[in-house]
Amino acid sequence: QFHYINENKNWTEAQQYCREKHTDLVTVTNMKDMKRLINISAGEMKEAWIGLISKPEFNRTWYWSLPGVKFNESETNWKQGEPSDRGIKGSENCGAMYQNQNLTWQDQGCHWSEYFLCYDETNRPNKYHLIKDKKTWQKAQSYCREKHTDLISGLKQLQDEEVKKLMNTSDSKSYFGLFRDTWRWSDGSNSSFRHWNKNFNNPESISGQCATTVFDNGGRWKNVSCAERKPFICYDDNVILIKENKTWEDALTYCRDHHHDLVTITNMEDQKWIQEKVKNASTDYVWMGLRYYVFTLDLWFWVSDEVVKYENWTKGDPMDDCDMSGAMETGGVHKWMKKNDLENFNFMCFKT
Repeated sequence: QFHYINENKNWTEAQQYCREKHTDLVTVTNMKDMKRLINISAGEMKEAWIGLISKPEFNRTWYWSLPGVKFNESETNWKQGEPSDRGIKGSENCGAMYQNQNLTWQDQGCHWSEYFLCYDETNRPNKYHLIKDKKTWQKAQSYCREKHTDLISGLKQLQDEEVKKLMNTSDSKSYFGLFRDTWRWSDGSNSSFRHWNKNFNNPESISGQCATTVFDNGGRWKNVSCAERKPFICYDDNVILIKENKTWEDALTYCRDHHHDLVTITNMEDQKWIQEKVKNASTDYVWMGLRYYVFTLDLWFWVSDEVVKYENWTKGDPMDDCDMSGAMETGGVHKWMKKNDLENFNFMCFKT
């Protein structure tokens, strides 16, 4: 739930206000979030702070442009000697690949104009598109999101035979959906989603820079001094990650004593929201409010008494369900696993 606060504050004051009265300054995880933000923008508000701040003291982190695809250092295809970070005009923060070098990757400055590769998640025969109209990385990302889904993201997509065929028709290198930056979210989320204006070229990170969403520019983000005074957007979150290790029963008791209940997941939207939170856990799995009731119905039930409709079990989980409860992986693709309820994990509570 988003809250538009039409009071002018600097970014730090806005953050403090949101943390006291709500959960935090807003984190945006995908285009759907972004559209919701724009659709309910508060009347006269031209722009507003969001929860993104530049942290140049941090190491730059690589991300994939397509929300939900997590960057993994072991799933890369860098050319030897890359990433080199040897830009003529500063850092090399975007990924590109040559057709004639086995589709290996290099880093380069995001301000250069190149061909680029789009991905389309709709089930068309052609999921991948090579656009031979040179653009900066940022403009390429905007084009892909407007006309398709996003820039091609993840090793699996980049090694698809269809992509190899497309690149064989190319006489130049092409951008894909890899970038790095030192921007961080106020609530600690590691959401890779960015929606910068088309002229933002991911420059050297400067301290004292924060992000606003500009409503008369399609909600695109702008980097400005954190000291400027602007309205801002807070959000309320009804789930909370408890970084204490407990058995399933103890986790249930804790949630019911301190909050409302262990978390229930009824659809893919819930799953996506909660998996963003579990990435910050200190255990490999996180307990959910999912339990196998052997004495009554031999069924998996949510503690909220809801029947399990939406499911996200990992394949090949053990068939024996006795004394088992449901946990979510904190890494990988965040599948559900059956775990002995005496194991100790972090857990997710619903707040009232």
